[in-house]
Order: sequence, then C-alpha cells, then structure tokens
Amino acid sequence: PDVIDFDSGPIIDGEQTIDQNADALLEYVVRLASGEEITKAEGLGQDDFIPWKRGVSL
Repeated sequence: PDVIDFDSGPIIDGEQTIDQNADALLEYVVRLASGEEITKAEGLGQDDFIPWKRGVSL
C-alpha cells in the first residue's frame, strides 16, 4: 500500500472491466495533475529517483 498509487487488480478479480479501470486511472491522473491528490512517494517524502539498469548485472 505504500508504493502502489493505482491498483488494476479489480480487473483480474472481475470487479471492474478494463474500460472501467481505465476510466478510474484517467480520473486519478487528472486529480494528480491538478494537485488535488499526491502520489504515495510524495506523501512519504520519497523524492529520490533511482533508474534501474536493464539486463543482467553482476
């Protein structure tokens, strides 16, 4: 719950269709963009950025 901003699990659980979940995601993105809501990372003060390397790392 502290790292997931949007849950698409209801599609798999059969609680929502893909279209319903997509509408909910769009509404969430609009709330984020308008400043009505903040991301989990913002709320927890996690303002660092660590890009992951693709492929095998030793």
